[in-house]
Amino acid sequence: MNLNEAAASLLGAACGSAPTVVARAPGRVNLIGDHTDYNDGFVFPMAIPFGTAVAISPRTDRHVTAVSERFGSVSFALNDSPTTSEGWGRYLHGMVWALTNHGVDVPGFDAAVVSDIPGSSLSSSAALEMAIGTALAALAGEQVPSAALAQLGQHVEHEVIGVPVGIMDQLISAAGVAGCASLIDCRTLEIDHSPLPDTVRVVVLDTGTRRGLVDSKYAARRAVCERVASALAAPALRDVTLADLEGVDLDPTDRRRAMHVITENERTLGAAACARGGDAVGLGQLMNASHESLHDLFEVTGPAPDVAVRLARKLDGCLGARMTGAGFAGAAVALVEADAADHFVAEMTARFVAPPSQPSTEPPAFHVVWPVRGAHVVQPTA
Repeated sequence: MNLNEAAASLLGAACGSAPTVVARAPGRVNLIGDHTDYNDGFVFPMAIPFGTAVAISPRTDRHVTAVSERFGSVSFALNDSPTTSEGWGRYLHGMVWALTNHGVDVPGFDAAVVSDIPGSSLSSSAALEMAIGTALAALAGEQVPSAALAQLGQHVEHEVIGVPVGIMDQLISAAGVAGCASLIDCRTLEIDHSPLPDTVRVVVLDTGTRRGLVDSKYAARRAVCERVASALAAPALRDVTLADLEGVDLDPTDRRRAMHVITENERTLGAAACARGGDAVGLGQLMNASHESLHDLFEVTGPAPDVAVRLARKLDGCLGARMTGAGFAGAAVALVEADAADHFVAEMTARFVAPPSQPSTEPPAFHVVWPVRGAHVVQPTA
């Protein structure tokens, strides 16, 4: 049974109804460009085969009942504040609230949610938001463009969840293209889809360590970036150069943080150019440089992702490796020659052990992935 069928089956078992709409949205892995999105910069992610499916059927009243295969059931009235919901239900409730404010006439509904996104750092929350948003828009007979849907998901993160995320996760989940990584301009939301060279494979390195954005130093890093931009009278660090930093008196730590963002934007643009030109070696080298900047300047890599990256780079066929996501724990990503990918995964599985300073709370896992399409309705089919 595939993910879509599993969501439909769960809806029938839990709510006694067949789905009117089933929608699916993928998780993501970011090849390069971390902590640049909320600085109006550039990122280069791809949607991955792991995702979230939502099956929905309408109700005749103004209530919502929903069940998650992993996290249990939630219920609320459409006019309730989304802050009254808890856990995963807050994401669902938040998307109902955001779509309604956007002008979508969301009816009462029953829903079932299933996901196969492993571990952390792969945007399970964005996939949930985009799958829900896609399904509810279809249920209401509305067309919500990918960029607008992504912005609604980001608004939920800011106003309902309480995490000041950038736009990357929601936008690549909504607008990913099969076979391509996507250069996203996080200021204009312009997307340039670049096919990846078929000589390589992308491997997600899930260290089995976990962190929560709300409880991490993510918000503090964002505050530093905004402080430096303000000191330079710039709209965002995207508008700042290294030369600009030399002309202002900054806290040394703040300076290092800003240096990462500025140079990471340059690396990300270079990485997209490498992908377009089929230069896998150049792409891998930029990924390596990104990790070192995240480790030395931005200080967010985390002990377990560091160990995974160092091990990956020693293995045959690895062209580059770096942490991915917000950091502090979670996953890394490697670019590996296609004919070495299976052996690479076997070696990582046999040899990786998280350090005592950040032990794995779940079994580490290593996944060969390739880009897939973004959020879409799977039932009814066109």
